[in-house]
Amino acid sequence: MLPAVSEMHQSQQLDLFPGYSVTQCLFKDVRNAAELRKSAVGGEIQGALINPSMIVVAANKAFHLQKVGKMKTRSLYSEVIFNLSPTNNISESFKKFGIADNDNTVLIVLIHSKEDEYYIDDIRSKIDGEQIPVELISTLSDVPKIKKLYKVTAQEDCVGTLLEAVLCRMAVKDVL
Repeated sequence: MLPAVSEMHQSQQLDLFPGYSVTQCLFKDVRNAAELRKSAVGGEIQGALINPSMIVVAANKAFHLQKVGKMKTRSLYSEVIFNLSPTNNISESFKKFGIADNDNTVLIVLIHSKEDEYYIDDIRSKIDGEQIPVELISTLSDVPKIKKLYKVTAQEDCVGTLLEAVLCRMAVKDVL
């Protein structure tokens, strides 16, 4: 994926679907997470609202599953959140990776074609918080929590990166 960075959001072309992109926006000091979560559950926000402390974007996989009709959830954006999880428990995925009522940071993930208008400004207007550059997402990562959730061992740390270990868990989830 080659990133295209705007001043406050980042878009990347999907590897498996070059005609489509995933766009991310990051917010901190969010004061209306409960309202946002309800809007997303009600389908009023067409995007995945994700707790960014443990994010590894699973957009390619979710979009592929949508295209081949094999999604395990009801929407593309719920599939993105589900695919972040190392387990096949959908409700557990939402608890761990979706936003909670008391969260104060939110990552928005949108998947759209190059031709489609995507209404990032509409979603931005619903968030009571400060938008920050997506490049700062690593400052919000909780590495010990990620290692615990994905059961990354010290031995794996010696032979590869945390990202590689997490991606491996995500990939084998469907096989196990």
